[in-house]
Amino acid sequence: MSDHASYELLGFDNVLLPVGDLDEAVAFYRQAGFDVAFRLDEAGIALLSVGSETPGVLLRLEEELRRRPPVWASARVWLEVSDARAAGRALTSAGIRPLDEPFPVATGWTVEIADPWGNVLGFTDYSKRPELGRKKGAP
Repeated sequence: MSDHASYELLGFDNVLLPVGDLDEAVAFYRQAGFDVAFRLDEAGIALLSVGSETPGVLLRLEEELRRRPPVWASARVWLEVSDARAAGRALTSAGIRPLDEPFPVATGWTVEIADPWGNVLGFTDYSKRPELGRKKGAP
């Protein structure tokens, strides 16, 4: 627990991504390999599963984003995968063009994609530092 806070940070809950069309967003992320945990059209949300964790990526319909990128800079959300370069190849094969070639980071490799509203997701591995990854010793 931090000396500056009177509460303890326990972990991540959902990461919210604003989208302009829920159907299009769900189709995009399914194409990128995500499973939909649940969808509530009346609330304008869909939760994408991330591994075996309960929290996930929550797509939230924002009417003002209908095919218009946000006026603010997008955050980057990175998700751990066993092999980022293989993820890049799989995304390309699925018809999703990565923003760039996979690039090296301190722990391994990362490849990033952007959805039609400018939300950026990275897929990163721990191939250089497997002891830090969720799957210890993963390639």
